[in-house]
Amino acid sequence: MGNLLILFIASLGLCHFVALLYVLYNYWWVPHRVQFIMSSQGIRGPPYEFTHGNNKQILQMQKEAYSKPMALTHDIFPRVLPHVYSYIKKYGKNYLSWNGVQAQLVITDPELQGDSLVTSESEKRARQRKLANYAFHGESLKNMIPAIIASVETMLEKWKGKEGKEMEVFQEFGLLTSEMISRTAFSSSYLEGEKIFDMLMKLSAITGRNMYKAKILFIGKFWEPADEIESDKLAKMIHDSVMKIVKQKEEKVMTREADNFGRDFLGLLLNAYHDPDEKIRLSIQYVQ
Repeated sequence: MGNLLILFIASLGLCHFVALLYVLYNYWWVPHRVQFIMSSQGIRGPPYEFTHGNNKQILQMQKEAYSKPMALTHDIFPRVLPHVYSYIKKYGKNYLSWNGVQAQLVITDPELQGDSLVTSESEKRARQRKLANYAFHGESLKNMIPAIIASVETMLEKWKGKEGKEMEVFQEFGLLTSEMISRTAFSSSYLEGEKIFDMLMKLSAITGRNMYKAKILFIGKFWEPADEIESDKLAKMIHDSVMKIVKQKEEKVMTREADNFGRDFLGLLLNAYHDPDEKIRLSIQYVQ
């Protein structure tokens, strides 16, 4: 019995020792080694803090920036991204920062971006940009003017009922904007588009409030936070909603109920997805 107890205590001690080594290796040794290697190549940045990285410092900078009224200026960079503004001034255009234990190389020099997703000039990417420009161009939006006017008139009528009362116009314009974007992107399916837009806003809010929260590596494998579960659920619902509209448009064309997929943005993407020329045909990921 005594030998078993000694063996159990020794095993427990070994487990604790291995866990300690794991934490020290991932949360102290690796970050400091990465910092040293990057510094030797001329890339500096704010110092890494154990487990938190730069998250606490970034949140404090944001809190200070948002606590003060903004001056009447178009220079919103220090207000929107105070940490990036501060780090660029201190460490240069390219610097190393830390989201928890995850190293992030921030590049603001356009010459170093190369052929990235944003700057790519491939035929498919170029065509997608042209489709977006066409769908949201003034000439293309002319057909949507009656619907947009109707949306504005509905909003103004609602405002008349609140005459003499204080009203939060930011929320009202947000709703108006979402309706206009939904009509432009989804046309006749704009009501479903509004739901998608609303879910995207919720997903953005969840992403925003969790962006600088430190994550413990091994705990994430066994336990998911409520926000992570909710974000996965929203992402799936958004994907399913978009694919539902896509299927409806495809069925109408197949049954000859419609001649084409429409002139809204989604319709233009679907036309490109079904293009007979493989070189410029867009894959389903561009539609999604």
